[in-house]
Amino acid sequence: MSKAVMARPVPLMVREETGPLTVGLGEILWDLLPGGKQLGGAPANFAYHANALGGSGVVASAIGDDALGQEISDVLGEYGLDLRYIAIDADHLTGRVTVDLDAAGKPRYVIHTDVAWDYIPMTSMLEDLAGRADAVCFGSLAQRSERSRHTIGRVLEGTRAECLRVFDINLRQAFYNEEIVRRSLDRADVLKLNDEELVVVARMLGLGGTEAEQLDRLLASFPLRAVALTKGAHGCMLRTRDERVEHRGFVPEAIGDTVGAGDAFTAALVLGLLANRPLAAIAEHANRVASYVCTQRGAMPPIPPELRMPL
Repeated sequence: MSKAVMARPVPLMVREETGPLTVGLGEILWDLLPGGKQLGGAPANFAYHANALGGSGVVASAIGDDALGQEISDVLGEYGLDLRYIAIDADHLTGRVTVDLDAAGKPRYVIHTDVAWDYIPMTSMLEDLAGRADAVCFGSLAQRSERSRHTIGRVLEGTRAECLRVFDINLRQAFYNEEIVRRSLDRADVLKLNDEELVVVARMLGLGGTEAEQLDRLLASFPLRAVALTKGAHGCMLRTRDERVEHRGFVPEAIGDTVGAGDAFTAALVLGLLANRPLAAIAEHANRVASYVCTQRGAMPPIPPELRMPL
């Protein structure tokens, strides 16, 4: 357990909450890409894109008391993100992921272990944040450690009934198991996963049939309000208990890399659900945002004003 944890002061550039308060809860790290390091971690990417698209995105995580951690604080401050919910752990290094890209720009990850975000502490500030959040996005990766898994559970328990609890499953290496997946599904209102992850989940939970049938079985088996399946350049499927939408997606003119595209999709999806937009309009916007991110380098590129969603 970390002996020295404290909170950073709020940077001057943090803007006031003007849109839905959306929390990315879990890992924050440096993606060590072939072209240089980029700030990443699915919850952090989600918070950035929610902020960029018109919400009030907040990252809840932990960093080391080291140079890489200070760089994270500096970069997030420049982006105007609130740093109050990022703990500083003096006993563990800031998270790092080595990322290699194949010819299609698809990432392969080597995720380093026993790092700061494995020890996210539950604090009174985080408890307050949970009670005010309009949406909390969490994944399976940060639940690989008992400490962060406990904190994630406490935050979810502290949310209001109307808060969207979004499970972006994010299966990586061997950092997941059936118990974590089932417990997370039981706690979630929205599930987001990609087509490769659906294969693993369907096998793990014994779901047969087509992709669409598997999504419907997930809705029937867990207290989910919506399921979103992303299929890369082939678009997505969105399912609720009352509506079925498919979108064929947009093919990017050129690929920078695909890092962060799924997290941008999730941010657009969540903001659309919070705004009660039609499911077809949500699918259109989320695919357009994800396609744009694929044309850029890194997980947190600048977002053009025309992609911001009216809230």
